[in-house]
Amino acid sequence: MTILRGPNNNSIEQGQFRKKTNFRCKSSVGVNAVLLGVYKYEVKRQRARGQRPRGCVLLIRNLSQMGVATLPGNGEIATDAVATHPLILGLQPAALVDHVAHIDWSLLDHIPGDRGGSMPVAIEELEHILKEVKAHKLALPGELSPMKTMAGGSVANTIRGLSAGFGVSCGIIGACGDDEQGKLFVSNMSFNGVNLSRLRMKQGHTAQCVCMVDELGNRTMRPCLSSAVKVQADELTMEDFKGSKWLVLRYAVFNLEVIQAAIRTAKKEGLFVSMDLASFEMVRNFKSQLLQLLESGDIDLCFANEDEAMELLRGEQTTDPEAAAEFLAKHCNWAVVTLGANGCIARHGKEIVRVPAIGEAKATDATGAGDLFAGGFLYGLVKGLSLEECCQVGACSGGSVIRSLGGEVTPENWQWMYKQMQIRDLPLPDIRN
Repeated sequence: MTILRGPNNNSIEQGQFRKKTNFRCKSSVGVNAVLLGVYKYEVKRQRARGQRPRGCVLLIRNLSQMGVATLPGNGEIATDAVATHPLILGLQPAALVDHVAHIDWSLLDHIPGDRGGSMPVAIEELEHILKEVKAHKLALPGELSPMKTMAGGSVANTIRGLSAGFGVSCGIIGACGDDEQGKLFVSNMSFNGVNLSRLRMKQGHTAQCVCMVDELGNRTMRPCLSSAVKVQADELTMEDFKGSKWLVLRYAVFNLEVIQAAIRTAKKEGLFVSMDLASFEMVRNFKSQLLQLLESGDIDLCFANEDEAMELLRGEQTTDPEAAAEFLAKHCNWAVVTLGANGCIARHGKEIVRVPAIGEAKATDATGAGDLFAGGFLYGLVKGLSLEECCQVGACSGGSVIRSLGGEVTPENWQWMYKQMQIRDLPLPDIRN
């Protein structure tokens, strides 16, 4: 059962709840059992009656504005409010919270690692970087806040986008700490309709990442994962994967054991596997392990950005995106290389398509662009769309997230995406914000 708590951990009484949210859905469900359960139930019930489920959408948004969070009962995160067997599962061994901020690019001169990449740091370094970022963050014109904190991680971004923007039933496999960051992760993902019954809560710290964004939208990431709790390979069960169709994961050598275990179990249950190459540093430093994973034949869909593609083919005669897509397609059913403002190139069997980017030429923040592209592409696959249409939906989705700060699409930008899809005669999601 989900308990609602407001600011200062005070419970919200039903009268106060109805008054503050203007909740008018015809349901006898009490406050302590509301949120996702009422939302999903009322959306379906009102649609069946030909009504617009506006009150339920306002309910969720107003709860968020009130500072309401979902606090799991009996030490569990599981909830029956969402699909028992999600269509798409994401494996993110360690739940992660992103701190995203616009900064003066010169700040990176004082931070170890390459600009534009993602390099793990210790907790002490993370705290130092956060302190520097808070002191040097930039407020851009029209931006409400130069810094945002939200549930993050590549897989979480993809899964949240599929659930919130495309109405696809999704769940996440992983673990989070019993700290404030863990509560934030749970609240944010629950709010967006993600099934958390496979997310283990453990004593300890939740992973964090500082995402520093320059004025051109380029981002540099410094994740702190070493002290974070995470799900272990021997904790995965067949039941975690039963009834689902896709497993989404991100390549990471420090999670290789649990990744391999998840792939083995997923394949036994008949799931397709989608993998993102993570970062050019990960490809550069752990290329042999990556090649073994690709050559296993267990990866059905692989995403790489242009930098990762070049690292993958470093030392080869040809390192262009077309060659990278061809290389990946030898091992995967679908291979996609994203090219930022230049769109993407994709292969499926002998079919090759190149699709231009959709949206702003200049990104407010590129954080999550590849993750949301992957979400849109997967939506296309489960809808049975053509390769070109999958890329177009991916381009619409990726274009929506770069319009604002952080890897979570705003309601306004979801509407922008739906408009772009409609213009291109692409099938719109059944549930739209």
